[in-house]
Amino acid sequence: MAVFAAFLLGVVLMGLALPTFQWFRSRLRRYRAAATLTENQVTTVSQMLHLTVQGSPTGVTVVDRTGTVLLSNARAHEMGVVHERTINEQVWEAARQSFQDEETHVLEMSTAHRRVGQRITSVRAVVKPLTLVDDRFVVVYSTDESESRRMESARRDFVANVSHELKTPVGGMALLAEAIVEASDDREQVEYFGNRINKEAHRLADMINELISLSKLQGAEALPDMEEVKLDEVVDEAINRNKLAADNAGIELLRGRRGGGVSVLGDRSLLITAVSNLISNAINYSPTSMPVSVSTKVVNDELVLIRVIDRGIGIAPEHQDRVFERFFRVDKARSRSTGGTGLGLAIVKHVAANHGGDIKLWSRLGTGSTFTIELPIYNRSNTTTEPERPTLEPDLTLRAVGARRKDK
Repeated sequence: MAVFAAFLLGVVLMGLALPTFQWFRSRLRRYRAAATLTENQVTTVSQMLHLTVQGSPTGVTVVDRTGTVLLSNARAHEMGVVHERTINEQVWEAARQSFQDEETHVLEMSTAHRRVGQRITSVRAVVKPLTLVDDRFVVVYSTDESESRRMESARRDFVANVSHELKTPVGGMALLAEAIVEASDDREQVEYFGNRINKEAHRLADMINELISLSKLQGAEALPDMEEVKLDEVVDEAINRNKLAADNAGIELLRGRRGGGVSVLGDRSLLITAVSNLISNAINYSPTSMPVSVSTKVVNDELVLIRVIDRGIGIAPEHQDRVFERFFRVDKARSRSTGGTGLGLAIVKHVAANHGGDIKLWSRLGTGSTFTIELPIYNRSNTTTEPERPTLEPDLTLRAVGARRKDK
């Protein structure tokens, strides 16, 4: 009986102690959270300066006379000024000159081999002494000039090419109009020239619309309506848009391997336009009864490839580097007859670039061509995970420099 009474007493005591234990554990959890928050608050000027430099959109790098990187932020690494705490050779050469003459030097750098997903292609680096009272350090301020260079190049090309290209259909329409006036008594001639004017007018309208689209793609502003886009749906819609043209040309559109439902981050309408332009180009340059294939392939869970394959006339090696230029045509006569504007592949190139991707070409005369759009796969988990908290502790190298200066 005594044992049973002791057991009941133990149960009662446990029941009373359990809420107390839960309350204590909750208070301990809140105390730890508050302590962590306090530890991560900015309490010193050095912490504030450190976070400012690390979060700056401008690349900041400090090196000493031996070429040792004492301080660098994330943007400097993204721009290629610093790689694994090693200074870029071109930047180091400018830094050596700055050490000698204590002057500011400006350096223009370009990314020779652009990777898929890499948008930085041109960097401007300003190299100058950190301070004139201490000649041991040089600071490098780097900015991304990719968009400015791209827009400048686009403007030059536009001025050089667009006037000639617009003169051709406008001049043709003027001549055709004169022919109609002279043949006003001949119904067949009037109908023939009228149809020609109508065709040229539509080609001119298409050219103007594509020029507007190209100007938007080459603008400095970010693409609007960036969202998760199912790539297989993009390819299916592009094929449907070209189905009628393929049937009229006696060409079968084949849907090859699918992408397994992968998504990309981008503008759905622009992606559909890019793939549709490739399919339309393949149809225009393929002989009758020769199929055009469209497939999607995933590479290393990082890239998705959209391939458009034709069995057409092919492209000569000397022309393959120019097919993505505005108004360049491999076969001008065929392009005119199909109503081509010479802007379709240029639009594809800029759509791919604005989505962090690339466009590649394989072709052989008499065999056909394969155009491949490479796009980075959109992984939703990468955007939903909580970013790592930046450390508030200043860079150890800065503290080491400070220690050396105190020793002196």
